[in-house]
Amino acid sequence: MQFTLADLETIVAARAASGDTKASYTATLAARGVEHVAKKLGEEATETVIAAVSQDDASLVSESADLLYHLIVLLQVRKVPLADVMAELGRRTSQSGIAEKAARPDASGAGTHDE
Repeated sequence: MQFTLADLETIVAARAASGDTKASYTATLAARGVEHVAKKLGEEATETVIAAVSQDDASLVSESADLLYHLIVLLQVRKVPLADVMAELGRRTSQSGIAEKAARPDASGAGTHDE
């Protein structure tokens, strides 16, 4: 059986709910709140970008795992189900990326360079 993001979401939810900050990094992150977790996610995103352009594949895999983990923790802290994100991805993939971006409310072109 393959490990999924849904599996990770279940583990993160249980560990965050435990509140055991002495035994669980996830509980520690959750206890520190949205701003702290969002900052950690940003750090992991930067590390993933660096690994993508200047390191080996193993580093990219490791940093990508960190990035996904911290994203799931952030979703948990904000009480946003992963299913909502997956539904949005499903909605977006029902049309071409160009058409999807054009249909967004901010489709004015601002902030869309190199995306």
